[in-house]
Amino acid sequence: MFSLSGKSVLVTGGSKGIGKGIASVFAEAGANVAIAARGTAGLDACVAELGTLGPGTVIGVTADVRQPDSCAAMAAAVVEAFGGIDVLCANAGVFPDAPLQTMTPEQFDDVFDVNVKGTVFSVQACLDALTVSGRGRVILTSSITGPITGFPGWSHYGASKAAQLGFMRTAAIELAPHKITVNAVLPGNIYTEGLADLGEDYLATMARSIPAGALGTPQDIGYAAAFLATDEAGYITGQSITVDGGQVLPESPEAVTP
Repeated sequence: MFSLSGKSVLVTGGSKGIGKGIASVFAEAGANVAIAARGTAGLDACVAELGTLGPGTVIGVTADVRQPDSCAAMAAAVVEAFGGIDVLCANAGVFPDAPLQTMTPEQFDDVFDVNVKGTVFSVQACLDALTVSGRGRVILTSSITGPITGFPGWSHYGASKAAQLGFMRTAAIELAPHKITVNAVLPGNIYTEGLADLGEDYLATMARSIPAGALGTPQDIGYAAAFLATDEAGYITGQSITVDGGQVLPESPEAVTP
């Protein structure tokens, strides 16, 4: 049960953070994994590292998900390398801080270009290959921020992550006749390079507010994505799974047992 061996998987934004964690889980499960990133910095090292985790092949592809032509080239490169695409993990995303009072149109557009348009363009580019697969899987990396919670400075980010879920629901309906499922994983606070930049005090405070008592790992998100990619999850579509150690459950900090 739950085998992903030999499946062809594309992970956008896969060279670091949550994307790298997702890619590593699929690689360990024996899938052929393509890691897409905007730049080459760190991509080759990531491919070399993940290539040792399982029997499948790991490749790197440079792509800018903000550009439909670049997404089309990305999908074509994966099909050429692996013979098809069974799973798309649309993970590429940005989360710059911008208070609402001073947010510029350029800052807003940058977040929506990557997080929303990038998701849509990636799915569009992979549709033919996912249809040919006969059991295509699309897994979006959304967030608890926006769909469930809010955080100062991330109003544009939160809006983009909520928008992904709106897209997911209609895409799931449209693609169901093609045997393609579309689902999303909503990470809570996951320990990544980006989160580490917020400082130790922030990390310690957040860990204390999580019932599980610790921040999650990128692999925790990967395990949820891997399940949604299996044949056994084929009757699940248009749904979101929150992976946050119970972070959204307490109504106040006092509700969390030390």
